[in-house]
This record gives sequence, structure tokens and C-alpha cells, in this order.
Amino acid sequence: MTRLNASGWTMALAWLVLSFLALPAFIVIPVSFTDTRYLALPQDHLSLQHWQTFLTSRDWLLSIWQSFWIASVSTALAVTAGTLCAVGCWRLASQNAERVRSLMILPLAVPTIVYALGVYRLYVRLDLVGTGLGVVLAHAVTGLPYVVLTVSAALANLDPRLEQAARGLGASIGQTLRWVIVPNILPGVLSGAIFAFIHSWDELLVVLFIGGRALFTLPRRMWDGINDNLDPVIAVVATGMILFTLLVLTAELSLRTRRSAVEGRGT
Repeated sequence: MTRLNASGWTMALAWLVLSFLALPAFIVIPVSFTDTRYLALPQDHLSLQHWQTFLTSRDWLLSIWQSFWIASVSTALAVTAGTLCAVGCWRLASQNAERVRSLMILPLAVPTIVYALGVYRLYVRLDLVGTGLGVVLAHAVTGLPYVVLTVSAALANLDPRLEQAARGLGASIGQTLRWVIVPNILPGVLSGAIFAFIHSWDELLVVLFIGGRALFTLPRRMWDGINDNLDPVIAVVATGMILFTLLVLTAELSLRTRRSAVEGRGT
């Protein structure tokens, strides 16, 4: 009975902490339906005027497109490099491999503003400030650790004898990677891709430093909007980003649950 009571108190505390962290973010949802011209909760009635302004604004739609293609390309680069790095470290299984893996997740330990400043100084010399390529490469580096961590976790559950059997049957390294290793670690690859995409989609500081005046991703335009005036359209954008993130995470969780159920029936 004591153990059950402790478990109940732990669960209640967990929900309390989660509510404390999440509620301030979700407060922007009702604000996005305000009938006023400033950031405030709806007073007389709910209104979609700010949603209409957002969906018909060329500047906001352009920011959506820039955020999407930057996140997509940087995620593709991060997934490719991170998966190959994780697989290589898994195959080597040595101290040097562990050092390489630690180096790959180093961007998580470096403060974003420090990284952004360092990248800016480098890009000034390479003439990449204000270019889409520069932002894509910078986001790919910061998205790399998520892929390395999730793929490494998936590889930890992969039987090395599967690779040995494939190589023994005459498969090349590329064929083994494509037909044996990747299908078995696909959930880890997809999880890393989702986290890398969300990270790039929400990233602000790097774009502020190296984006110049040509690139205005959604976080960048929200930042400029907050500095200029407190337009309720910002609450609309924040609501959209929250819902988009929740949708992606829910889809990833659904796919993972379905795959676990299929594997459970298979065993």
C-alpha cells in the first residue's frame, strides 16, 4: 500500500511539473482568437481575423516556406551524416569510436549563442553570411547529435550477427547497410529526423547571427514582430508551431507504437 501511495504521489508531481511547463505555452492558443488589435485574451467574442491576416500575408507565407525548406534540407544532411557516423562507430566498437561519437554530440553541450557567434566569424571569411546554404549547414550540425543519439540507441539493440551473416553470404558493405542495418534501425533514424527537423524549425539565434536580411524564418519574423509591435498574429504563428510540433510528435509516437505492436505479434 505504501508503494502504491508513493507511486501516486510521484505521478501527481510529474503531472504538476508538466502542467507548470506546458500551460504558459498553451496560453497563446486562446490569445490567437482575440477580437482586439493587441495581445490579450478574447473579450467579447472569438475572432478569426488574425488567422485570416496570417494566411493571406505574403511575408508570413514566405517565412513558412523558408523555415520548411531549410529544416528539410538540414534534416536530410543531419540524418545522412549522423546515421553513417553512428553505424561506423557501432561497427568499430573501440575507444576511438566512442571519442568520435562524443565529438558528434558536442553541439548539444555548447551554448547556442556561443555556437552562433563562432559560426558567424567563420562565415564572414567564407562569405556565407546571409545565404541559405550557410543556415542549412549550421542547422545540420546542430541537428546531428539528435540523429547520432537515436540511431546509436537503435543499434544497441541490433544483433551484430545479422551483419556478419549478410557479409558471409556475399553482400557488400553498401548492400548490408541498405538491406540489413537500416531496416532494423529505421525507428531510430525517423526519431532522429523528427527531432532534427523540429530543432531547425524552431531555431532562432543562429538565423539572427548568420541569416542577414535575406532570410526570415518563422522564428526570425516572430522575433522582429515582437520588437516592432505586439501583433496578435504572433500568437497565431506560435499556436500553429505548437500544433505542428505536437502533430509530428504524435505521428512519430503512433508509428513507434504500431511497430512495437507488430514486433510483439511477430514474437
